[in-house]
Amino acid sequence: RTGIAYGNTLVAMSDAELAAALDDVVSVGGDWVRADLAWRDVQAGGPDEYRWHPFDRVVDAARARNLNVLPVLAYTPPWAAPPGCPDDKCAPADPADFAAFAGAAASRYAARGVHVWEIWNEPNLARFWRPAPDPAAYTVLLREAGQALRTADPSARVVLGGLGATPSGGGNIAQTTFLAGVCERGGNRLVDAVGYHPYTYPALTTAPGHTTAWDAVAGGPDSLEGVLSAYGTSGLPVWITETGAPTGGPGTASDGSPAASGPTTTHVTEARQAAIAADVVRAAAADPVVGAVFWYSDRDLGADRSTSENFYGLRRPDGSPKPAFSALRRAIGALPG
Repeated sequence: RTGIAYGNTLVAMSDAELAAALDDVVSVGGDWVRADLAWRDVQAGGPDEYRWHPFDRVVDAARARNLNVLPVLAYTPPWAAPPGCPDDKCAPADPADFAAFAGAAASRYAARGVHVWEIWNEPNLARFWRPAPDPAAYTVLLREAGQALRTADPSARVVLGGLGATPSGGGNIAQTTFLAGVCERGGNRLVDAVGYHPYTYPALTTAPGHTTAWDAVAGGPDSLEGVLSAYGTSGLPVWITETGAPTGGPGTASDGSPAASGPTTTHVTEARQAAIAADVVRAAAADPVVGAVFWYSDRDLGADRSTSENFYGLRRPDGSPKPAFSALRRAIGALPG
C-alpha cells in the first residue's frame, strides 16, 4: 500500500484543485489517500449537526480514481471539549461523543468503499493531545471508537493513530513508551495496524551508520515491533501514515552531507528530498513489518520561509513538480507486483 497524506487540505479545495491533487496519487502509482475527517468540522454546531459534504467530495473523487481513502478521525469541536480547552487538539470530555461521530462516519462511508480508519493523529505528542499525552485516555478513546466503527461496519479496520517519532520529554512521550502504555491496557488487540510517522530528514531512511526514526519500526525489544511482540501481537503491521522532508524553512538546507547538517538545519535540498522519497519506498518494501507508506505531502502550503511546515510537498507552491515527484513515481513503479 502506497499513497499520499494530505492532512486537512483536500476538503477546502475547489473541484479542479481536488481533481489535480488526487490525479497526483495516480500519477506516482499510489493507491491510497490519507486525509483528515475532522470532527470539529463535521459537528461544529453540536452533537445533532452533521456537515458531511466537504468530505463526501473527497471520497467520491478518490473512489472515481479507484483510490482507497484512509480518514483520520480527530480534533474536538468546542461543545465536546473539556472546560478551559484552548483548541481542537484537546481530548474530548466524553469519549462516547467521539465514538458516536466515528460510528456515524462509518455508517455513511462504508457504502462508498471506506473501511479503514485511523484514530487521532500523533496522540503521543503534546501539540496533538492536550493537555498532555495519556496512553490510558487514548486507549479508552480507541476502544470506544473502534467498537462504534465495527458496529456500523463489520468489515471496518482500525489503525492506531500515527505516533510521532520523538524522545520522551517536553510533554511528549516516546513512540515505543506510549505504545507500551496502550498495550498494557489491551489497545494492541483493538487495532489492525499501528500508525507511525518516522521523519528522518536530513538522513535517508536507512542511513548507514546513523540512527534514524525508522530504526524504531523493527529490530529489537525497544522497537514498535518489539513492544507488540512483548504484548502478544507480533504479527501486527506498522503503517507509515506520514513521512517526508521539507525543502524550505528559516534555517539552512542539508544535502545530506555531514558538513551540511547541523543545529541550524531546518530542511533539505530538493535533490535530497528526492533521495529520501525513493529511499523510504524501498525501505518500506524491504521491511516485512511495514504494511503501508504514505508520503506527506502533495503540494507546498505556501512560500513563507518562516516555517518549514509549508514545504513538504512534491510540488512547489506554483504547482511545478520538484524532483521528488519523479523519484517517488520511479520508486513505486519499481515495486514488485
